Amino acid sequence: MIESEIEITGGLVRALLREQHPDLADLPIREVAGGWGNQMWRLGDELSVRMQRMDTSPELQLKERRWLPLLAPRLPLPIPTPVRDGAPSGRFPKIWTVMTWVDGTPLDLGAITRTDHAADSLAAFLTALHVEAPGDAPPASDFGAHPRDCTPGFEDCLQAVDIDPFSEDRIRAVWDDAVAAAEWEGPPVWVHGDLHPANVVVADGTLTGVVDFGALFAGDPAWDLAAAWLLLPAGGAARFFDSYGRPDEGTVRRARGLAVWKSLFLMLMGRNGDRGLPGGKPGWGPAGRSALDRVLKGL
Repeated sequence: MIESEIEITGGLVRALLREQHPDLADLPIREVAGGWGNQMWRLGDELSVRMQRMDTSPELQLKERRWLPLLAPRLPLPIPTPVRDGAPSGRFPKIWTVMTWVDGTPLDLGAITRTDHAADSLAAFLTALHVEAPGDAPPASDFGAHPRDCTPGFEDCLQAVDIDPFSEDRIRAVWDDAVAAAEWEGPPVWVHGDLHPANVVVADGTLTGVVDFGALFAGDPAWDLAAAWLLLPAGGAARFFDSYGRPDEGTVRRARGLAVWKSLFLMLMGRNGDRGLPGGKPGWGPAGRSALDRVLKGL
Protein backbone atom coordinates (compact mmCIF):
# COMPACT_ATOMS: atom_id res chain seq x y z
CA MET A 1 0.00 0.00 0.00
CA ILE A 2 1.21 3.48 -0.77
CA GLU A 3 0.07 6.91 0.22
CA SER A 4 -2.52 8.48 -2.04
CA GLU A 5 -0.86 10.86 -4.50
CA ILE A 6 -3.77 13.25 -4.07
CA GLU A 7 -3.64 15.49 -1.02
CA ILE A 8 -6.93 15.20 0.82
CA THR A 9 -7.92 18.60 2.17
CA GLY A 10 -11.03 20.13 3.62
CA GLY A 11 -11.43 22.03 0.37
CA LEU A 12 -11.40 18.80 -1.62
CA VAL A 13 -13.97 17.20 0.68
CA ARG A 14 -16.26 20.21 0.36
CA ALA A 15 -15.88 20.26 -3.43
CA LEU A 16 -16.81 16.59 -3.63
CA LEU A 17 -19.85 17.19 -1.46
CA ARG A 18 -20.95 20.10 -3.67
CA GLU A 19 -20.72 17.85 -6.71
CA GLN A 20 -22.47 14.78 -5.31
CA HIS A 21 -24.33 15.74 -2.13
CA PRO A 22 -24.86 19.52 -2.24
CA ASP A 23 -27.31 19.50 0.66
CA LEU A 24 -24.40 18.53 2.96
CA ALA A 25 -21.75 20.81 1.47
CA ASP A 26 -22.25 23.78 3.80
CA LEU A 27 -21.83 21.80 7.03
CA PRO A 28 -18.63 22.49 9.01
CA ILE A 29 -15.74 20.22 7.96
CA ARG A 30 -12.74 19.41 10.11
CA GLU A 31 -10.05 16.76 9.83
CA VAL A 32 -9.96 13.88 12.31
CA ALA A 33 -6.47 12.87 13.39
CA GLY A 34 -5.37 9.30 12.82
CA GLY A 35 -6.55 6.77 10.32
CA TRP A 36 -4.56 4.39 8.15
CA GLY A 37 -6.37 3.05 5.13
CA ASN A 38 -8.84 5.91 5.23
CA GLN A 39 -8.78 9.55 6.26
CA MET A 40 -11.74 10.79 8.29
CA TRP A 41 -13.34 14.22 8.22
CA ARG A 42 -15.99 15.36 10.68
CA LEU A 43 -19.02 16.73 8.86
CA GLY A 44 -21.21 18.82 11.11
CA ASP A 45 -22.06 17.26 14.47
CA GLU A 46 -23.57 13.95 13.38
CA LEU A 47 -21.72 12.84 10.24
CA SER A 48 -18.25 12.06 8.93
CA VAL A 49 -16.65 11.56 5.52
CA ARG A 50 -14.50 8.46 5.06
CA MET A 51 -11.94 9.01 2.29
CA GLN A 52 -9.82 6.22 0.84
CA ARG A 53 -6.16 6.97 1.49
CA MET A 54 -3.79 3.99 1.73
CA ASP A 55 -6.41 1.40 0.83
CA THR A 56 -5.87 0.62 -2.83
CA SER A 57 -9.12 -1.30 -3.29
CA PRO A 58 -12.69 -0.02 -2.79
CA GLU A 59 -13.74 -3.39 -1.38
CA LEU A 60 -13.40 -2.43 2.30
CA GLN A 61 -15.70 0.58 2.04
CA LEU A 62 -18.09 -1.33 -0.20
CA LYS A 63 -18.24 -4.02 2.48
CA GLU A 64 -19.09 -1.45 5.14
CA ARG A 65 -21.75 0.09 2.91
CA ARG A 66 -23.46 -3.26 2.44
CA TRP A 67 -23.31 -4.80 5.89
CA LEU A 68 -23.13 -2.09 8.58
CA PRO A 69 -26.73 -0.89 8.10
CA LEU A 70 -27.84 -4.48 8.80
CA LEU A 71 -25.59 -4.98 11.84
CA ALA A 72 -26.00 -1.60 13.55
CA PRO A 73 -29.60 -1.98 14.81
CA ARG A 74 -28.83 -5.05 16.90
CA LEU A 75 -25.53 -3.94 18.41
CA PRO A 76 -25.55 -2.37 21.90
CA LEU A 77 -22.80 0.17 21.14
CA PRO A 78 -22.86 2.76 18.35
CA ILE A 79 -21.01 1.97 15.14
CA PRO A 80 -20.60 4.16 12.05
CA THR A 81 -23.37 3.60 9.53
CA PRO A 82 -23.13 4.67 5.86
CA VAL A 83 -25.74 7.25 4.84
CA ARG A 84 -24.46 8.53 1.46
CA ASP A 85 -22.18 7.06 -1.21
CA GLY A 86 -19.40 9.03 -2.87
CA ALA A 87 -18.32 7.93 -6.34
CA PRO A 88 -14.89 8.32 -7.98
CA SER A 89 -14.59 11.47 -10.05
CA GLY A 90 -12.10 13.69 -11.80
CA ARG A 91 -11.36 15.39 -8.48
CA PHE A 92 -10.81 12.18 -6.53
CA PRO A 93 -10.45 8.81 -8.29
CA LYS A 94 -11.48 6.65 -5.32
CA ILE A 95 -14.75 6.00 -3.53
CA TRP A 96 -15.69 7.82 -0.35
CA THR A 97 -18.59 7.45 2.07
CA VAL A 98 -20.60 9.74 4.32
CA MET A 99 -21.22 7.93 7.60
CA THR A 100 -22.75 8.60 10.99
CA TRP A 101 -20.30 9.97 13.55
CA VAL A 102 -19.57 7.91 16.68
CA ASP A 103 -18.94 10.22 19.62
CA GLY A 104 -16.02 9.63 21.94
CA THR A 105 -12.21 9.69 22.07
CA PRO A 106 -10.20 6.92 20.41
CA LEU A 107 -8.77 4.71 23.12
CA ASP A 108 -5.21 5.29 21.90
CA LEU A 109 -5.78 8.93 22.88
CA GLY A 110 -7.93 8.24 25.96
CA ALA A 111 -8.22 5.75 28.81
CA ILE A 112 -10.54 3.20 30.37
CA THR A 113 -10.89 3.76 34.10
CA ARG A 114 -14.18 1.92 34.71
CA THR A 115 -12.77 -1.50 33.96
CA ASP A 116 -15.77 -3.64 34.93
CA HIS A 117 -18.20 -1.46 32.99
CA ALA A 118 -15.97 -1.48 29.91
CA ALA A 119 -15.47 -5.27 30.14
CA ASP A 120 -19.21 -5.83 30.36
CA SER A 121 -19.85 -3.42 27.48
CA LEU A 122 -17.28 -5.13 25.26
CA ALA A 123 -18.70 -8.55 26.15
CA ALA A 124 -22.25 -7.44 25.36
CA PHE A 125 -21.14 -5.95 22.05
CA LEU A 126 -19.26 -9.06 20.94
CA THR A 127 -22.02 -11.39 22.13
CA ALA A 128 -24.44 -9.49 19.92
CA LEU A 129 -22.00 -9.39 16.99
CA HIS A 130 -20.83 -13.01 17.16
CA VAL A 131 -23.88 -14.66 15.67
CA GLU A 132 -23.91 -16.94 12.65
CA ALA A 133 -23.31 -14.92 9.52
CA PRO A 134 -25.23 -15.44 6.27
CA GLY A 135 -23.72 -17.50 3.50
CA ASP A 136 -22.83 -14.45 1.41
CA ALA A 137 -20.98 -12.68 4.24
CA PRO A 138 -17.37 -11.71 3.44
CA PRO A 139 -14.98 -14.61 4.11
CA ALA A 140 -11.85 -14.47 6.24
CA SER A 141 -8.64 -13.43 4.49
CA ASP A 142 -5.44 -12.19 6.11
CA PHE A 143 -7.69 -11.21 9.00
CA GLY A 144 -9.32 -14.37 10.25
CA ALA A 145 -6.71 -17.04 9.52
CA HIS A 146 -5.71 -19.63 12.12
CA PRO A 147 -2.60 -18.46 14.02
CA ARG A 148 -0.47 -21.16 12.39
CA ASP A 149 -1.04 -19.43 9.06
CA CYS A 150 0.02 -16.09 10.56
CA THR A 151 3.43 -17.19 11.83
CA PRO A 152 5.43 -15.20 9.22
CA GLY A 153 3.69 -11.99 10.32
CA PHE A 154 4.25 -12.84 13.98
CA GLU A 155 7.96 -13.49 13.34
CA ASP A 156 8.35 -10.25 11.40
CA CYS A 157 6.90 -8.23 14.29
CA LEU A 158 8.85 -10.11 16.95
CA GLN A 159 12.15 -9.54 15.17
CA ALA A 160 11.43 -5.88 14.38
CA VAL A 161 10.74 -4.53 17.89
CA ASP A 162 12.65 -4.24 21.14
CA ILE A 163 10.81 -6.60 23.48
CA ASP A 164 12.91 -5.85 26.57
CA PRO A 165 12.02 -6.52 29.42
CA PHE A 166 9.67 -9.22 28.14
CA SER A 167 10.92 -12.78 27.69
CA GLU A 168 11.10 -13.97 24.10
CA ASP A 169 10.64 -17.53 25.32
CA ARG A 170 7.42 -16.57 27.08
CA ILE A 171 6.14 -14.71 24.01
CA ARG A 172 6.90 -17.69 21.81
CA ALA A 173 5.28 -20.08 24.27
CA VAL A 174 1.96 -18.23 24.07
CA TRP A 175 2.19 -18.04 20.27
CA ASP A 176 3.15 -21.70 19.88
CA ASP A 177 0.22 -22.67 22.11
CA ALA A 178 -2.13 -20.73 19.83
CA VAL A 179 -0.62 -22.38 16.75
CA ALA A 180 -1.24 -25.79 18.32
CA ALA A 181 -4.84 -24.98 19.27
CA ALA A 182 -7.75 -26.58 17.45
CA GLU A 183 -9.53 -24.87 14.56
CA TRP A 184 -12.78 -22.98 15.16
CA GLU A 185 -15.44 -25.68 14.85
CA GLY A 186 -18.53 -23.55 15.11
CA PRO A 187 -20.38 -21.85 12.27
CA PRO A 188 -18.77 -18.73 10.79
CA VAL A 189 -19.86 -15.79 12.94
CA TRP A 190 -19.65 -12.06 12.30
CA VAL A 191 -16.20 -10.79 13.38
CA HIS A 192 -14.98 -7.18 13.48
CA GLY A 193 -11.47 -8.50 12.95
CA ASP A 194 -9.39 -5.42 13.82
CA LEU A 195 -10.22 -4.41 17.39
CA HIS A 196 -7.36 -2.34 18.77
CA PRO A 197 -7.14 0.94 20.72
CA ALA A 198 -7.58 3.18 17.66
CA ASN A 199 -10.75 1.37 16.55
CA VAL A 200 -12.83 1.88 19.68
CA VAL A 201 -13.88 5.11 21.37
CA VAL A 202 -14.28 5.90 25.05
CA ALA A 203 -16.00 8.51 27.19
CA ASP A 204 -16.43 8.85 30.96
CA GLY A 205 -13.83 6.14 31.49
CA THR A 206 -15.59 3.39 29.56
CA LEU A 207 -16.17 1.97 26.11
CA THR A 208 -18.78 3.92 24.12
CA GLY A 209 -18.41 2.89 20.46
CA VAL A 210 -16.65 0.73 17.89
CA VAL A 211 -15.41 2.01 14.52
CA ASP A 212 -13.60 0.90 11.33
CA PHE A 213 -15.21 -2.29 10.10
CA GLY A 214 -13.03 -2.60 7.01
CA ALA A 215 -11.78 -6.01 8.17
CA LEU A 216 -15.30 -7.37 8.83
CA PHE A 217 -15.60 -11.08 7.99
CA ALA A 218 -17.41 -14.29 8.87
CA GLY A 219 -15.26 -16.78 10.75
CA ASP A 220 -13.38 -17.36 14.00
CA PRO A 221 -14.41 -15.13 16.95
CA ALA A 222 -10.93 -15.52 18.50
CA TRP A 223 -9.84 -12.58 16.34
CA ASP A 224 -12.17 -10.34 18.36
CA LEU A 225 -11.69 -12.01 21.74
CA ALA A 226 -8.04 -10.92 21.65
CA ALA A 227 -9.44 -7.46 22.43
CA ALA A 228 -9.94 -8.54 26.05
CA TRP A 229 -6.20 -7.99 26.52
CA LEU A 230 -5.64 -5.31 23.88
CA LEU A 231 -8.32 -2.90 25.13
CA LEU A 232 -9.06 -3.55 28.79
CA PRO A 233 -6.89 -2.61 31.79
CA ALA A 234 -5.33 -5.27 34.03
CA GLY A 235 -7.99 -7.60 35.39
CA GLY A 236 -10.45 -6.71 32.67
CA ALA A 237 -9.96 -9.88 30.61
CA ALA A 238 -11.24 -12.14 33.39
CA ARG A 239 -14.33 -9.98 33.83
CA PHE A 240 -14.84 -9.90 30.07
CA PHE A 241 -14.79 -13.68 29.66
CA ASP A 242 -17.15 -14.11 32.62
CA SER A 243 -19.60 -11.72 30.93
CA TYR A 244 -19.13 -13.05 27.40
CA GLY A 245 -19.58 -16.65 28.44
CA ARG A 246 -16.56 -18.89 28.50
CA PRO A 247 -15.64 -19.94 24.96
CA ASP A 248 -13.99 -23.30 24.37
CA GLU A 249 -10.36 -23.75 25.39
CA GLY A 250 -9.03 -23.69 21.83
CA THR A 251 -10.69 -20.36 21.10
CA VAL A 252 -9.15 -18.77 24.20
CA ARG A 253 -5.72 -20.15 23.26
CA ARG A 254 -6.00 -18.75 19.73
CA ALA A 255 -7.21 -15.42 21.11
CA ARG A 256 -4.22 -15.14 23.47
CA GLY A 257 -1.77 -15.84 20.68
CA LEU A 258 -3.44 -13.29 18.42
CA ALA A 259 -3.33 -10.78 21.28
CA VAL A 260 0.44 -11.29 21.55
CA TRP A 261 0.89 -10.74 17.82
CA LYS A 262 -1.37 -7.68 17.77
CA SER A 263 0.52 -6.25 20.77
CA LEU A 264 3.80 -6.64 18.90
CA PHE A 265 2.23 -4.98 15.86
CA LEU A 266 1.15 -1.99 17.97
CA MET A 267 4.72 -1.76 19.28
CA LEU A 268 6.04 -1.87 15.71
CA MET A 269 3.70 0.90 14.59
CA GLY A 270 4.77 2.92 17.61
CA ARG A 271 8.43 2.44 16.75
CA ASN A 272 7.75 3.54 13.17
CA GLY A 273 5.98 6.62 14.49
CA ASP A 274 8.90 7.48 16.75
CA ARG A 275 11.18 7.28 13.70
CA GLY A 276 8.88 9.45 11.59
CA LEU A 277 8.16 6.66 9.11
CA PRO A 278 5.01 6.83 6.93
CA GLY A 279 1.99 5.34 8.66
CA GLY A 280 3.72 5.18 12.04
CA LYS A 281 1.72 5.87 15.19
CA PRO A 282 3.85 7.21 18.06
CA GLY A 283 1.18 6.63 20.70
CA TRP A 284 0.74 2.98 19.86
CA GLY A 285 4.02 1.77 21.33
CA PRO A 286 3.04 2.19 25.01
CA ALA A 287 -0.40 0.68 24.27
CA GLY A 288 1.26 -2.34 22.72
CA ARG A 289 3.65 -2.82 25.61
CA SER A 290 0.84 -2.59 28.16
CA ALA A 291 -1.24 -5.09 26.22
CA LEU A 292 1.69 -7.50 25.89
CA ASP A 293 2.27 -7.33 29.64
CA ARG A 294 -1.38 -8.15 30.29
CA VAL A 295 -1.60 -11.07 27.88
CA LEU A 296 1.62 -12.66 29.13
CA LYS A 297 0.19 -12.56 32.66
CA GLY A 298 -2.92 -14.43 31.49
CA LEU A 299 -6.43 -13.58 32.62
